[in-house]
Amino acid sequence: MFRGQELLGLLSDGRFHSGESLAEKLDCSRSAIWKQVDSLRKTTGLDIQAVAGRGYRLDRPLELLERARILEHLPPRLRDGLGGLRIEAVVDSTNEEALRGAAQGLERPMVWLAEQQRRGRGRRGRRWYSPYGRNLYLSLAYPFDIPMARLAGLSLAMGVAVCEALEGEGLRGHGVKWPNDIYWNNAKLGGLLIEIQGEASGPVNVVMGLGVNLDLGGKIPDWIEQSVADLSMAGLDCSRNRLTGKLLESLLLSCESFAADGLAPFLPRFESMDICCGREVVVESAGDCIEGVAAGVDRDGALRLDCQGTVRVIHGGEVSLRMGRAGG
Repeated sequence: MFRGQELLGLLSDGRFHSGESLAEKLDCSRSAIWKQVDSLRKTTGLDIQAVAGRGYRLDRPLELLERARILEHLPPRLRDGLGGLRIEAVVDSTNEEALRGAAQGLERPMVWLAEQQRRGRGRRGRRWYSPYGRNLYLSLAYPFDIPMARLAGLSLAMGVAVCEALEGEGLRGHGVKWPNDIYWNNAKLGGLLIEIQGEASGPVNVVMGLGVNLDLGGKIPDWIEQSVADLSMAGLDCSRNRLTGKLLESLLLSCESFAADGLAPFLPRFESMDICCGREVVVESAGDCIEGVAAGVDRDGALRLDCQGTVRVIHGGEVSLRMGRAGG
């Protein structure tokens, strides 16, 4: 029996396809096509239209992820150094998949991707909105042969890596909200969730979950309590496969740099991308809400907060910009 992913591949161009032609290509009955379309509507949330005399089509074209097309955008050295790249249609969370995989042993970097997440996770346990096939949901598991203490600032460095990859694809006007949320036009475009396995003395496996909004289609759930953006709002029409490859390239190279030289090479680059510096913010840290003016970061990547002339150093917490709904 054919799989729904094969049917989506045929419908991905956004054009009408007759039930007869689909049945012929997938070697099944027209009734089976109808049942699979109905199932896909329910399981993916995609708008698959059915018009008598014309057939079926998606309301908008869809670019599904393809392993070969992603890898062709990686330099040979990085491509050959991967331990694997896995693409799933639907998972609970790519980070959960990566954490399970890394726990079985990780000698080389590995990548997990999904078209959709049922329970995508952001920072501080928040849900990550994951519509089918429209955005990027990626987790990179990377082995670091260093003590856990030397990972301070890794989150900030990976935020820089993502921003630079997006800039390379033509995005402008974006930056990093400490430590690693990606913002465009004062709205959240993407974010990272970093989780660590291993002993304090090392080695450690780091799982970096990345979500980037490409095209939300104007459908923002009510439960999202902040301003959000996608690349289409910024006028950027990106191939999901190319962008995935370019983001992986930047993350992998940045992991190599961080393992060798730590945070230092990333600090001046972060300064040019820091959307908090000089602005009034509220920081939730260790159960307290602290107001002040962001004053950059220290050499370990901790946030410096000017509280009426007294500078406090914040190593962990959630920053909200003092402006409308933006932040979070």
